Amino acid sequence: MGSSDSRERMVRSAAYLFRERGYSGTGFRDVIAHSAAPRGSIYHHFPGGKAQLAEEAVRYAGEFLNAGIQAATEGGDAASAVDAFVGWWRQVLIKSEFRAGCPVVAVTVEAHEEAPQLAAAAAAAFDRWQDTLATGLGNAGVPDARAARLARLIVAAVEGATILCRAHRDVAPLDDVVAELKDLTRAAVADG
Repeated sequence: MGSSDSRERMVRSAAYLFRERGYSGTGFRDVIAHSAAPRGSIYHHFPGGKAQLAEEAVRYAGEFLNAGIQAATEGGDAASAVDAFVGWWRQVLIKSEFRAGCPVVAVTVEAHEEAPQLAAAAAAAFDRWQDTLATGLGNAGVPDARAARLARLIVAAVEGATILCRAHRDVAPLDDVVAELKDLTRAAVADG
């Protein structure tokens, strides 16, 4: 296992741990234990400390989910894109018994003034998801301006529904939001 492999494992582990424990609840020791990386390597790879690790974990999580959104939107069916975006969240919630949420949200709500790069990384991840969804909606026939607004609504609604699911320990809020979003996307295609 090379140096870059250890670094990658630490970034993935941080994203995973942030989903369940949040930014403040996750320390370097937790990341080292979860990733099975050599203890001294975390300081070598992340000289900027926890904020640097969190920024890279947010970037990783954003790119990971964006790849799924891109694949889902390639079919040209707006409702399927919503299903695909939400499908991953649904699996995470059920598999974790409603303990895990979005690592990007976890870092966002705890972004502190001393680490403004965390809020910027989170905003970039959200923007990327919205742009990818908007492109997919546009390709499905939704006018560009409406596609952009609808994409923002999808991201905001799904993130909010994920939080409600965790609070209620039930996927019903997510399922309700998905049903409404799918109706909205179909109507937007029909109106376009």
